[in-house]
Amino acid sequence: MVAGYSVRAARPDELIALPAIEAAAATLHLRPEVAPVSPRDQRDLAAAISATTPVRELEIARQRGHLLVAADDAGPVGFLILAPLDDDLYLEEVDVHPDHGRRGVGRALVMSALALGRAAAVARMVLSTKHDLAFNAPFYASCGFRALADDELSPRMRTMRAAEAARGLPIERRVFMACAL
Repeated sequence: MVAGYSVRAARPDELIALPAIEAAAATLHLRPEVAPVSPRDQRDLAAAISATTPVRELEIARQRGHLLVAADDAGPVGFLILAPLDDDLYLEEVDVHPDHGRRGVGRALVMSALALGRAAAVARMVLSTKHDLAFNAPFYASCGFRALADDELSPRMRTMRAAEAARGLPIERRVFMACAL
């Protein structure tokens, strides 16, 4: 665990704080040192920042036992959402407030999620992310995930990829990854 932080199941009273963390984390994609950002990317990111996960969806994940928070003494600073996907556990969202970034909080969330999956006897955890950002695919690879080839994608993953494309996400920059549990 990271000094000064704990990772645990989210409490109902904490859900209201999570969209602000998600929006703050999304602003990292706007920084020029992270990746070149085109005007289209800026529009898409601005929309993403304002379109955070609704509290009702956070509550559903919490009730399933699939919502973890990283917190310090003041409250949540990051969170992670899991969802069932076929026989896998899908890592849907990981966000850490930039004020708490680069301290191992995201890694602690991911490692806790992997432990949760193991405890539930799930065979693997999967995710979809950008392959070219250091805090995306390379980060997940350092946590034990590997990129999946197109022929390894399940029909639901292919449907998810089509939905990402329909939302305008640059599919050529995205990769599905898996970690055996």
